[in-house]
Amino acid sequence: MKQTFYTCVLALTFVMAGCTTNAVTGKRQFTMPIAKQISIGKQQYQPSLQQQGGRYAVDPELNLYVASVGNKLAAYAPVKLPYEFTVIDNNVPNAWALPGGKIAINSGLLILLDDESQLAAVLGHEIIHAAAEHSARQMAQAQLVGVGALAVGFASKDNQYAQYIGMGTSFASGVWQAKYGRDQELEADSYGIDLMVKAGYNPQGAVELQQTFVSLKANNKTENWLDGLFSSHPPSQERVDKNKAIAATLPQGKRNAIQYKRATKQLATDQNAESTHNESLKQFQKKNYTEALAQVNSAIRKQPNAAKYYLTKGTILQAQNKSSQALTAFDKASKVNPDYFLTHLQKGLTAKSLNKKNIAESALSNSMQQLPTPIAAYHLSEYAYQAGDKNKAVELLKFAAQDKGEVGKAAQDQLTKLQPNS
Repeated sequence: MKQTFYTCVLALTFVMAGCTTNAVTGKRQFTMPIAKQISIGKQQYQPSLQQQGGRYAVDPELNLYVASVGNKLAAYAPVKLPYEFTVIDNNVPNAWALPGGKIAINSGLLILLDDESQLAAVLGHEIIHAAAEHSARQMAQAQLVGVGALAVGFASKDNQYAQYIGMGTSFASGVWQAKYGRDQELEADSYGIDLMVKAGYNPQGAVELQQTFVSLKANNKTENWLDGLFSSHPPSQERVDKNKAIAATLPQGKRNAIQYKRATKQLATDQNAESTHNESLKQFQKKNYTEALAQVNSAIRKQPNAAKYYLTKGTILQAQNKSSQALTAFDKASKVNPDYFLTHLQKGLTAKSLNKKNIAESALSNSMQQLPTPIAAYHLSEYAYQAGDKNKAVELLKFAAQDKGEVGKAAQDQLTKLQPNS
């Protein structure tokens, strides 16, 4: 009875057109209308990218390369969707797909791959998650159990910027963390390999990819940030073995190792800077601010076009009560990567603390354009009220009040003052 109830609710959540045949698996199932899937993916893609580090901007050509590989595979996808592929500046080795074919891969996974066939294995796997409606069904199930609007991945307790996201983003901001089940992962592996072969790639890349994940899990003793990867895409020896069995029956296509190394050369070169930056973060957490600053400055010298390094530098300077210098660092971050919300948000908050109204208001507005956050909305409401626009101030405060922390409480208090009888 309980299972029947949940099945019925799930069907309602999906806005079902009826029971149809899944274009990938051939199974009869309830399906979400394609137009609805595309709409959800389009709406949620940019917020999801922003929450996890933003587009990898140090080497824009890498995004183009990954997209070119993805498009080769998508040409053979059993469901034609507006597929899109983006590299995220995030060290966690992960990839994900939203409904409608919106796909992302972290720079932290790219650095672990050896050739283009392994990249094709990742992207083919995610294409199938979208095409087979795995992402859409996980979203519906998440709604059913009340996941809500939390930015599940990026805004974790281990992330130094988690406090700036909070509530207020729309539901699917956490859907990329969908926990795929065994059957869905095996389907994505199997049909993803089929895409690889049709596109001319060596299926051995899919075997090696799973071997990499199994090895990562086996060696995951202290790296808590890997838990999200293993939760959303659980690796297993079973998947390795099944991929081996499938690959053994298929033609051995291209590996394109030279092309892959060439495309990821900058990413590989920057690993020394990344290690230095990680050391800076460790020292910062220990409150060794002088050493943390020295390390991040070293990282910047090695790679001066990484916005996150300037964000870390600004954060360290703030901890040293050097707000003016911090503002300079955040301003540099916003210039290096103007398409990432956090560079503008940090600049805006710091400028506001220094009573630099024009700079603060402009930067906070820019951050809201990239990713609306309660904290930016709260501070912008103050400027709106000062300018005599009470309606705008109320609108911003209502958004900020969705936060479950101190920002939300402060916003609700201000709303009570502005609307005492509501």
